[in-house]
Amino acid sequence: MRHIIFGGDGFVGRHLAPKLLADGEEVLIADIVKGERPHYRQARFVSCDVTDPASVERVGIEADDMVYNLSAKMLSPIQVRAKRHDFFYPVNYHGTVNIIEAMDKAGAKNLVHFTTDMVYGHTVTYPMTEDHPVAPLGEYGQSKLDTEILAAEWRKRGMNISLFRPRLIIGPGRLGILEKLFKLIDLNLPVPMIGSGKNPYQFISVFDCAEAARLAWKAGVPHEAYNLGSLNPPPVRTLLGDLVKHAGSRSFLLPTPGWAVKRTLDLLDVVNLPLMDPEQYLIADEMCVLDVSKGERELGWVPQYRDQDMLIAAYDEYRANKARRAAAAREVPAE
Repeated sequence: MRHIIFGGDGFVGRHLAPKLLADGEEVLIADIVKGERPHYRQARFVSCDVTDPASVERVGIEADDMVYNLSAKMLSPIQVRAKRHDFFYPVNYHGTVNIIEAMDKAGAKNLVHFTTDMVYGHTVTYPMTEDHPVAPLGEYGQSKLDTEILAAEWRKRGMNISLFRPRLIIGPGRLGILEKLFKLIDLNLPVPMIGSGKNPYQFISVFDCAEAARLAWKAGVPHEAYNLGSLNPPPVRTLLGDLVKHAGSRSFLLPTPGWAVKRTLDLLDVVNLPLMDPEQYLIADEMCVLDVSKGERELGWVPQYRDQDMLIAAYDEYRANKARRAAAAREVPAE
């Protein structure tokens, strides 16, 4: 079987491709850019812009192909309100439409598609199972929910589609909003928390995400949605406190009145000076934890990485990159 990974040179795709190759599978990576990846010695690359239907069709999907859609615009960099719809929808929604329609023309039936836990919005029940009410708080979550509605329609037409709803994906090569946190710690500045920090915060490893996608294929691409998150996430204050200790920083954690911080961030958003996306800060002090037991029951998927270890590894990578940049800046070219 051939596996086509749209967005395959991105964060999850660069870890999924080697897993499939290790299984002896043929892999085709379709993405807008090609990075320097060791697995390109075995995998084929095709340049593809998912926002262009003709570009997607040129990938050459065939009836027996297993397709993965990992292409997406994320919440980083932060967008001003007026630009959010046009930023997220061309890739997240219309790109998905283009992939599914190209699959339909080719007679391909099997798709693994990544959405987001932000389809849920505010916490209604805890922990969140896959049947939690969906009510996105912004354009990013809504663009992903619209693809889930699209998937439901195509399932009725005979397509097999597995959906994954990950928490914040963390791992080598992506810092996103965490870079702001790491800079505060490096500068020994206070680290503000929205609320008391007693609520847990849950990540999911990029390696666990890639394994979930592989297992969905192995399981026959079930017509289901699956949460992706770590097990037993610690309170925010524990998570950040352990990081500050690891960094040897003099930073201290600063609890804040959650309602006041949110209203301040709301105001900054209104005047087009957003520090965070509303979809991030509006749930920051809630008991927002995904129940991931369905993935274990139906796919045999169990997350392997702890939140504390993932965050510290991300910080260490940030420090290593910073050191490399500093060393490069010190180099004086020979005359």
